[in-house]
Amino acid sequence: MRTRTTTVARASNGALRAVDTDSTASIEPFDDVSEPGTPNHADHAHGLDGMNGTRVTNNMRHAPPRDAQDETQHDAQHEPLSPDDPLAPLPFNPYKGNRGVTRAWHAMKNSLAGFRVAIREESAFRQELTLAAILIPCGMLVPVDPVSRVLLLGSVLLVLIVELLNSSVEAAIDRISLERHELSRRAKDLGSAAVMVALGMCLMTWLLIVGPLVAHWVKAWL
Repeated sequence: MRTRTTTVARASNGALRAVDTDSTASIEPFDDVSEPGTPNHADHAHGLDGMNGTRVTNNMRHAPPRDAQDETQHDAQHEPLSPDDPLAPLPFNPYKGNRGVTRAWHAMKNSLAGFRVAIREESAFRQELTLAAILIPCGMLVPVDPVSRVLLLGSVLLVLIVELLNSSVEAAIDRISLERHELSRRAKDLGSAAVMVALGMCLMTWLLIVGPLVAHWVKAWL
């Protein structure tokens, strides 16, 4: 029978422990040979956790677990935004899902529907459309340079564009409320002022470009 010799290793906690020589051949005299999971009293004396050797303070003892802190931070970062938040995503619009030729086709149908509504419901647009039906052929026939022709036709089309935008603003305000309100009245007045500016620009353009030609024709006829 082979005699098993033992060596005495000094543990870091000051206790003497008999250790098998065969299993501790590579252990130095001052290595810690305490069993796993055994609390280290010396570490506790210095304020260290016996399991992983980390220093434990009063704040760490009363602090919530790290997993709870990470979960709280994760919830704060990914908290859903309110509808009034400018960074909140817009609600899903099924009419914005079309692409390519399909989108162009639906846009054209919506535009034609807008023209039909404006002609049927807006008397101001009908009057300006009648004026455009007269001025656009005149602008095509008047003997002016191409730039002047573009200005003549563009000023007429600008009136129609501004009138359509004004009508859309009025429809949106009426959709919100038909109640008389100072802000609603101000928005409609601003839209009407924009139409008036467009009409004044159209009149000025035609007077400056076509006015001298008409005066020359009148003098030549007289």
